[in-house]
Amino acid sequence: MSAPSDPEVHREVVNVRLVKAGRTKIGYPAELLSDDGAHVAVRADWAGEDVRDFGFVRFEPGDVFTEHYWRDRWYAIKEVRSGDGTLKGWYCDITRPAVRDDSGDIVSVDLDLDLWVSADGTRVIRLDEDEFAQSGLTERDPAAAEAATRALDDLELLARDGRFTALLR
Repeated sequence: MSAPSDPEVHREVVNVRLVKAGRTKIGYPAELLSDDGAHVAVRADWAGEDVRDFGFVRFEPGDVFTEHYWRDRWYAIKEVRSGDGTLKGWYCDITRPAVRDDSGDIVSVDLDLDLWVSADGTRVIRLDEDEFAQSGLTERDPAAAEAATRALDDLELLARDGRFTALLR
């Protein structure tokens, strides 16, 4: 009698909703990799329809994002790989701590600040500080604005010190 073949592994699919200025900016399905109660990891294909060229990296159809969300941290980190598996780098969104709503969706509220870390760690780029300044968050919610800027500073320091990827374990 032959041994049964390994059953194909089926992971749960969840929806990720990225919210900005009170509106859902984008939503997409993602494969749930893990959820330990504080840290949620998912994998999703690039949700944009077209290429998004930042000048220092291009997000394009075929790219795969392994996304990390925390319920107790003010950021989300997205590891970006091309379709052939080549690491492009990490896009970090400064956000309110993520939640899973009643339907199981992961909801991440974007606070405009971002950080890019290249695959080799040599390029660490702060992004969208002008958008953050214009958002009015500092006036509306000073505590959230302080948490957001502190999160950006902390991530940048970890990236420059070579300790960044330890967050993703």
